[in-house]
Amino acid sequence: MESATALFSLIIALPLVGFLINGLSGLFVESYRNKKQLIGIIANTAVFIPFVIALYFFINMSADSNALVYKLFTWMDTGTFSVDVAYRVDQLSIMMTLVVTGVGFLIHLYSMGYMSHDEGYWKFFAYLNLFIFAMLNLVLANNLLLLFLGWEGVGVCSYLLIGFWYTDMAKSDAAKKAFIYNRVGDFAFLVAMFMTFQSIGSLNFDAILSNLDAIPDGYKFTIGLLMFVGATGKSAQIPLFVWLPDAMAGPTPVSALIHAATMVTSGIYLISRMSPMFVMVPEVMIIISVIGALTAIIAATIAITQNDIKGVLAYSTVSQLGYMFLALGAGGFTAAMFHVVTHAFFKACLFLGSGSVIHAMEHVEHGLHKEGKHVHYDPQDMRFMGGLKKYMPHTYKTFLIATVAIAGIPPLAGFFSKDEVLAMAMNAGFVDGGSWLYMALWGVGIITAFLTAFYMFRLTLTTFHGSFKLPQKIKEAAGAEKHLHENPWNMTTPLWVLAVLAIFGGFLGVPNFIVETFTHEPAHINLLHDWLYTINADYKIVMSHALEWVLMGVSIAIAISGVWLAFKMYNNDQQEESDALIASKFGGLYSLWRDKYNFDDVYEGLIVRPAVKFSDKVLAVFDMKVVDGIVNAIAGTVRLFGSLFRYLQTGVVTNYALAFVIGVIVILYLMIM
Repeated sequence: MESATALFSLIIALPLVGFLINGLSGLFVESYRNKKQLIGIIANTAVFIPFVIALYFFINMSADSNALVYKLFTWMDTGTFSVDVAYRVDQLSIMMTLVVTGVGFLIHLYSMGYMSHDEGYWKFFAYLNLFIFAMLNLVLANNLLLLFLGWEGVGVCSYLLIGFWYTDMAKSDAAKKAFIYNRVGDFAFLVAMFMTFQSIGSLNFDAILSNLDAIPDGYKFTIGLLMFVGATGKSAQIPLFVWLPDAMAGPTPVSALIHAATMVTSGIYLISRMSPMFVMVPEVMIIISVIGALTAIIAATIAITQNDIKGVLAYSTVSQLGYMFLALGAGGFTAAMFHVVTHAFFKACLFLGSGSVIHAMEHVEHGLHKEGKHVHYDPQDMRFMGGLKKYMPHTYKTFLIATVAIAGIPPLAGFFSKDEVLAMAMNAGFVDGGSWLYMALWGVGIITAFLTAFYMFRLTLTTFHGSFKLPQKIKEAAGAEKHLHENPWNMTTPLWVLAVLAIFGGFLGVPNFIVETFTHEPAHINLLHDWLYTINADYKIVMSHALEWVLMGVSIAIAISGVWLAFKMYNNDQQEESDALIASKFGGLYSLWRDKYNFDDVYEGLIVRPAVKFSDKVLAVFDMKVVDGIVNAIAGTVRLFGSLFRYLQTGVVTNYALAFVIGVIVILYLMIM
């Protein structure tokens, strides 16, 4: 057991060690900052070894294995409150650990090429390692408080990484926005923890989940709702989702790591971990599904109007997270986790692919500057791209694979996970106590699936097909094509690994009904369901196999329709004309989508400006008149007494000697009497 604890400890410790080595060495030894190869190797090793160790634990675990708890030390012990730094290795946590360390390692490797010319190279990798450390604490924690430590840790790392280029005020503001919006959700999560401890007397998962009956019914609703509010902050759901699109201001590997594969899935992980409690509160489940479905379709409609390559992917991420919450609220906890895994593969591939494109577009700008052509343009604007598949074949092929996957085209990963999400939404309407509302939410999910296929192929076709538009847009950029080229191996290799995972990852959750329809016996080809059945409190599937086949057929038809429409409108170098056509068809609705439903304006008018005005008119006056007044009064009182007592300081030694003798006599008198 001790050897297993020591081996497991390396999973947690190595990313922290990598952070300390690169962080402290870069901070205090200036020459170390130039040893980029060494910095990259240390950072990558600090993530790759934990992946290998996690894989070892995974291989030695079965679906029926009991959870292993590794206690390192007692963290807090006061009165009836005791919390250990203890980690839980079970089917859910080891799956998330493999995703965090596996995808995290690929992004670290990619970053060695992407950030190679950045002066803050050492700092960037230190932050990445610290993020992995925090994320592992979150997914492996054996209690809510340690999970919350990781929860806050990834929030801090998100702030550091989004605002990595902090001299740019827009990027600095984006980092602050992410931090503040997450604090709103975090406060709700804290209150939920307090109420949980008040009811059960412990924050350990085993104690909570085995004593759910001890929580009063009213508390269950409140705790579930507050935990969901916490999840909406971290996982970017309405109304707290507006921070994530702005977070694209950070370096592209940050977008891939934090906002595609790991941090934003924290809320889904939390609800899945606490699923036995959530199924006891169907009202909260409905709220979760409604918010998830609304988030999915709102973000999808915004994505249609975006021209920033990372902006499209950002709103796509928000939309896909909405899908996951739709599944959670429909009792499809395993379906949600399935989509977490497949989404990590294809969305990380898409973000890294967009980074390769941006990297190439920036290289074109630098090349033109060397020729004396001082051309300026946004390297993330798709309207300056086009025809890149000729110059970046590896990036194009992997990007296309990931696009097919997220569009839900069989047999790639996104098809299986998205189809299961939609199937669970429909199924929830048939279970005991089910609501017709779930069937309506299935309809919202289907519309979102069509929009997803459409806007993702709009992105791919505009970026890689047709002709290179930069010289057409800016005449001084003539001959810019010669500066376009594919990126180095450490940037393309992670793309291919993720693309392969996006192709085959879906086979983890092939629906059982495909076999059961023909054998008429229970099947077990859905490996993920068999792996997580002891942890997730999924609703039982009560739909007929015939209906499941119909739903799958509709899902495929919808995805193909979205792809077909995108090809018809955007595979012809007519992006702006096609966008104008959509705008004319939808009129004011399109303007609303382009303005992102004015969420930021509403928050600015209802919250930010009143808060600033209240601070200026009330809090600032209170600070100056009351707080400063009290401080000044205390200082004045001390000064007054000082000015009085100074007359006792005559400077005559005999007076001091006399005072000393009198003091001794008084003390002796008091002692004797």
